Amino acid sequence: MFYVVLKALTTRLSLLIWRPKVEGRENIPPRGPVILASNHLSFVDSMLIPMVAPRRVAFIAKAEYFETKGIKGRFMKAFFTAIGAVPVRRGDHRAAKESLDQSLAVINSGNAFVIYPEGTRSRDGRLYRAKVGVGWLALKSGAPIVPVAVQGTQHLLPVGSKIPKLVPVTVRFGQPIYASKLEFPGEAVAENSRARRVVADAVLVEIQKLSGQEYAGVYNEKPAEV
Repeated sequence: MFYVVLKALTTRLSLLIWRPKVEGRENIPPRGPVILASNHLSFVDSMLIPMVAPRRVAFIAKAEYFETKGIKGRFMKAFFTAIGAVPVRRGDHRAAKESLDQSLAVINSGNAFVIYPEGTRSRDGRLYRAKVGVGWLALKSGAPIVPVAVQGTQHLLPVGSKIPKLVPVTVRFGQPIYASKLEFPGEAVAENSRARRVVADAVLVEIQKLSGQEYAGVYNEKPAEV
């Protein structure tokens, strides 16, 4: 009930103030498991995509959003839990694997799940190489992948800003990708590392077509501390 009320209120407010342009909503299956694989430009993406999608979706969120202290922390935890976020701790391989297992459980339950193949937000607006988690989820679950592109969200709420700006924002949902129809070197199973890479690369190609971003050709790694 909290999700339904929240989505109704935020969607109406968003349409009234920012009027995001949304294309291809019909490409999302109305029911059954599906993976929404999106580029990632801003913290806002995790609110905007569930807001404009035609069905309820869940997604991965930083564990810090669930662990912040105080009143703000309790609100954040309640908010992200209510909208179906799956916490993931960065830099911890075991925790990352557990988050993928949780994500798989969400998908196998017949739900829509959002994942950012780049792993984290792009700091320069370019599209970075996809990590293979999206391939593992698709091959393990058999769910179709709908590529998603957001545009303009990095300007809507720039890093360090607390007040959203009035800028054009677009969300595009592309045609579903079925991992079973791709050509693989070897067996098309989640345990095949090359198969996971084929799926991840195929998804990124479609995201780039939708977003028009420059492709960086490398992983989006956090800058080293100086």
